[in-house]
Amino acid sequence: MTKLSIEHRYQKLVEKLLFKSAEEVTLIDLTHLNAEADVFLIATANSDVHMRTLLNVVEETLDAEGTSYVVEGRNSSLWGLIDTGKLVVHIFSKRGRDFYRIESIWGDAPTTVFAD
Repeated sequence: MTKLSIEHRYQKLVEKLLFKSAEEVTLIDLTHLNAEADVFLIATANSDVHMRTLLNVVEETLDAEGTSYVVEGRNSSLWGLIDTGKLVVHIFSKRGRDFYRIESIWGDAPTTVFAD
């Protein structure tokens, strides 16, 4: 899958996160790195309530597409994760994003940062 097609495949989800005021929405393409997932989609929330809202919008979008997933960290104040197998969506608090530094772990992967 090319970078353009990966961005296109997840465009709807990115748009919904941006519409709900997610910050620092970033897509990391892991397809060529032998990772467990093909894509990480990362977003930052500005509060616990906002984090739950962002998790909910991802779940609603995946449900509408008929995509199965697993949710982890629903009650965490630092991080929530939705895993579809090929796509892993990370929703972080600002503190959680600084702590986990996912982008630095996958620094050699192609990355796209989306702006509202």
